[in-house]
Amino acid sequence: MKDYTDKTIHQLDLTAVKIRKHIIEMLFRAKSGHPGGSLSAVDALVALYFNHMNYNPKNPCDPDRDRFILSKGHAAPALYAVLAEKGFFDVEKLKKLRQINCILQGHPACLYTPGVEASTGSLGHGLSFANGVALAGKLDGKDYRVYVMMGDGETGEGQIWEAASVASHYKLDNITAMIDRNFLQIDGKTEDVLRLESVRDRWSSFGWNVIEVNGHDIKEILNALRKADSHFKQPSLIILKTIKGKGVSFMENNVDFHGVPPNEMEYKIAMKELDLAQKRLEALI
Repeated sequence: MKDYTDKTIHQLDLTAVKIRKHIIEMLFRAKSGHPGGSLSAVDALVALYFNHMNYNPKNPCDPDRDRFILSKGHAAPALYAVLAEKGFFDVEKLKKLRQINCILQGHPACLYTPGVEASTGSLGHGLSFANGVALAGKLDGKDYRVYVMMGDGETGEGQIWEAASVASHYKLDNITAMIDRNFLQIDGKTEDVLRLESVRDRWSSFGWNVIEVNGHDIKEILNALRKADSHFKQPSLIILKTIKGKGVSFMENNVDFHGVPPNEMEYKIAMKELDLAQKRLEALI
């Protein structure tokens, strides 16, 4: 965890635009992947990896490192872009997303990719995995923290609620879970597929400390992470209120881009928009 100023937040916002550009580039080259949920997750990942978590890219297996688990594994492009920018592997490898023999598969694979803590993609398993890692830390007397990001549609999985019960029962206060609450999943609106509201009330009733923030405001996210870290005897959940496809106008709140990459025309439009967003932020420095 680092202190931050308004200048720090501004730099993190710039980094988030850079990560979004990587995502669009990766998916366009791969002709496959999930833009919507990758773009909505960016700001929380930037807050975690560029300011909050304790880890060393040169020693990714450090036993004292903080852990991040991407339960919504289809958002792997966002995680890969962040890991590359932090030096876990060469940024050039991003261009080979989803290619045979590439270390960057369509969903996270911990045996292939430095910095990936868990192989995910079958939805619903990440929080259970995080429970095991957090409990091991308690038993080993370690101070590391475990962060896990779930999709909102993913929380319709029954295993999520078994894991929520376990974390509360064992008072795993070294876990901070996050829900990317963008209200869309592959089949449409989450509230039409399987009603989730009230998310806060449900998780509170399972014994969790719940914090709700704007998932695209990095300052709010960092403040929430600090509050979660200093809360004891309960696991914490941060509800990230987000926009699916954030940062690319025609992808925002558009379920059609859940798992469809941009074509050439869409790629050019998206990159132009992100270039303009980057220039606007750079002009404020």
